[in-house]
Amino acid sequence: MQHRSIFNSMLTAKNKVYLKLIPICCVLTACFAMLFGCADPSTPKQSEQTDTTATQKIKIGLSIESLRVERWPKDRDIFIAEAEKLGAEVIVQSADGDERRQNEQAENMITQGVDVLVVIPKDSVAAAQIVQAAHADGIKVIAYDRLIRESEPDLYISFDNEKVGYLQAEYLYRQKPKGNYFLLGGAPTDNNARLLRQGQMRALQPAIDSGDIRLVAEGKHWAVNWDARDALNKAEQVLTQTNNMVDAVVASNDGTAGGVIQALEGQNLAGKVLVSGQDAELAACQRIVKGTQTMTVYKPIHLIATKAAQAAVALAKDEKITEATQTVNNGKIDVPSILLTPIQVDKDNLEEVVIKDGFHTREAVYQE
Repeated sequence: MQHRSIFNSMLTAKNKVYLKLIPICCVLTACFAMLFGCADPSTPKQSEQTDTTATQKIKIGLSIESLRVERWPKDRDIFIAEAEKLGAEVIVQSADGDERRQNEQAENMITQGVDVLVVIPKDSVAAAQIVQAAHADGIKVIAYDRLIRESEPDLYISFDNEKVGYLQAEYLYRQKPKGNYFLLGGAPTDNNARLLRQGQMRALQPAIDSGDIRLVAEGKHWAVNWDARDALNKAEQVLTQTNNMVDAVVASNDGTAGGVIQALEGQNLAGKVLVSGQDAELAACQRIVKGTQTMTVYKPIHLIATKAAQAAVALAKDEKITEATQTVNNGKIDVPSILLTPIQVDKDNLEEVVIKDGFHTREAVYQE
């Protein structure tokens, strides 16, 4: 009985302690509930929010008129490398020379949620639909190398195409200040072809006015889609019409120059008639070494592709493009523009300009 009494007294003492602890536990429970229980379980923690924001990459759509053109894969690769270095992701689509397909592909990239569209347009007017569709979704547009007309692109980056045309014609004029000139333009749907012609005429007009230079087949020949076969056919027509009395051909790019030279070869005139070009394509550089093409205009691809990628990322961040110090009118607005400087290239500076820049290897150009 005495043991039971002692045991009961011990229980009573413990109960008193427990009773005293209950209010303290309740207070602590309430405090924890206030600190943690009221938080919305669906709201991520601060660290999780930061991690999510950090992993959201800028997404750039690159719409290329056709990767069958020798130059564009080079632009694509340099552009992607620079964009990825800046932390952006690039989606590339090639329209294979079909403006309708290019518009559809651009719509698809808009649906994928790109932040900026960079467009090398197949058709300068048809691509206006891309600008309108992108702007409707708050997406900015850069016209790359070719101006998009009748719309409001956010930026145009290219080489000064009027100057390219001027450099082509001016070089030939220095070599042949008198004679019959044939001006072969590029695709009539490409605004650059018009700008090139303006530059060519600026270089030649004084000599035309004085009668030193006579234009043959004036204004009649533009190479559809910049196609070398079309250039070949039209050069053959002009040679027939003039009885081979042509001293110089201002071909607006290297592809059309190749077609012209093929026509000249058929008349044993290759190397005797001056021929210009543009883009420093490998075949054109080889022809310059051989002596069948007189010159080309080199446009440092690394420079334009790198700057375009940098501008795309900046536009995605709503940053001002400080290098857009010029404007080019596209028929609707004066488009903020970055216009880079092209370079005349002939056999004397081919190695110093094109090969040293890493555009082609010496082995490939000289076929060593």
